[in-house]
Amino acid sequence: MRQSPANRILILIKTDGPQLAAAIGDALGISGEAARQQLSKMAEEGLVEPVTVAAAGRGRPRQLWHLTASGNRQFPDGHAELTANLLGTLVEQLGPAALDTVISAREAETLQRYREELSSADNLPTRVEALAGIRSREGYMADHWQEADGSFMLVENHCPICAAATACAGFCRSELETFRAVLGARVERSDHILAGARRCAYRITPR
Repeated sequence: MRQSPANRILILIKTDGPQLAAAIGDALGISGEAARQQLSKMAEEGLVEPVTVAAAGRGRPRQLWHLTASGNRQFPDGHAELTANLLGTLVEQLGPAALDTVISAREAETLQRYREELSSADNLPTRVEALAGIRSREGYMADHWQEADGSFMLVENHCPICAAATACAGFCRSELETFRAVLGARVERSDHILAGARRCAYRITPR
């Protein structure tokens, strides 16, 4: 299905970070002026906003376009408010141990499912590629690549369980442990949405 220019811009900024209007125009195959007109319309709708940043040296300041909170909400959020309320009620009624039980059960189920899906991946590069594919299907907008030093990066541009993770950091800790187990490698989180980053990023190296 053909995407509208607005949707393509939302996805571009979500996956690649803040963008110049000219760069958006290049990506969409339109002029910079046409991109600015589309961005202005989206700004009126509250989806994006321009942020002026100083250029290096004596260059003119640049205007980068960011997603607003409303723009970010255009992506799946896993029923954020309901999730947060349910977790709060669970802890209130049954105590923190009950939440730990839920997280552990989810981790075990996820690990088993991931291992089954990665059963034919017999080396680290193919496991990273397969895991990125799974995570994208689950709504994390994942990407991956190999760095010059031989390590791998797994990047998730969206978190569909952000509300749950905000309510309980145990979900993030559990996912990190799941990645380590299913990849059979060292995995360290280098960027974290809950810490203010625009994405979650993981550096993966062989044990």
